[in-house]
Amino acid sequence: MLWLYLLFAVTILVIVLRRVLRRQTPLTDELYSKKVAIDHVHSGAAWVCGDGKIGSMNPALATSLGARPEELVGQDWYLIFNERERERVKEAYAQMLLVGIASLDANMERMDGSKAMQNVVLVSVHDHKTRFVGHHCLTVDRTREKMLESRVQELTDALEHLNGALERVQSAESR
Repeated sequence: MLWLYLLFAVTILVIVLRRVLRRQTPLTDELYSKKVAIDHVHSGAAWVCGDGKIGSMNPALATSLGARPEELVGQDWYLIFNERERERVKEAYAQMLLVGIASLDANMERMDGSKAMQNVVLVSVHDHKTRFVGHHCLTVDRTREKMLESRVQELTDALEHLNGALERVQSAESR
């Protein structure tokens, strides 16, 4: 009779273990496929854990910050932003926690001390029990674009100055 109870207990244990293992395997595959997808995105992407530490980062974001992904993993995610921008980033983070998504344009600090202008989108991630587990930080490097915009503005100002000077010379000649 005792062997019947033991057989019953072992059977229940095997069934429970199989169910647990079946649930974990797809999760591992899913996380692996997300990591592979993030590594091949051309704009910046980082996974930030619920504790605020960078869990993973794709090479595009790391390159735009002048570092390797391994150097930034484990750091607080808001430290990649310029000190003057951190308050705005914290406000966007709070908005992301309430709404689920937030975006902002922010200056990020490269490892060499230079600045990078980034368009940042924060997307919150929740588990199946709706508990916050972290967020994605998606970026698009706008540094070159902003540099070109400022250069175009400089050239436009110089052209307006030359046009004004030309008009003054023409009006002086006509007198």
